[in-house]
Amino acid sequence: MEIKFIPPEQRSEAIALVFSVFMEFEAPDYSAEGIQAFERFIHDHEEIEHLAMYGAYEGDELCGVIATRKSGNHISLFFIPRQHQGKGIGRALFTRVIKENHSGTITVNSSPYAVPIYEHLGFIRTDVEQITDGIRYTPMIYTVSSDTIL
Repeated sequence: MEIKFIPPEQRSEAIALVFSVFMEFEAPDYSAEGIQAFERFIHDHEEIEHLAMYGAYEGDELCGVIATRKSGNHISLFFIPRQHQGKGIGRALFTRVIKENHSGTITVNSSPYAVPIYEHLGFIRTDVEQITDGIRYTPMIYTVSSDTIL
């Protein structure tokens, strides 16, 4: 498996993967308003262009995506298709984000589905679940330390 930066002009496959996984795992917990807000976000070329996006590849197959903003300090997208879950792909993508991080902390607004996944990676909740524009999320933070295994 190889983790590669996905330049803005090559993100259509990544966005398609993100939306497909979102619809399978996240959308059932969201209102119609939340689904529309998420779809608007991933199709906002200006927003997406400013993300640092990485893909996990097995050969030519895209097996997962992670994207950050705020100079790598906030995870905006993190999606692994069902057939690739449980294989360490998410951990490999997250490790890349840690290596790119220079602030010592990484935040995320986790969907209800992903809270246990982020907790497994070492994130802690910083507040209760919230809803904005129909999107349900729990604010979480990860502190990079000298003990962090890369």
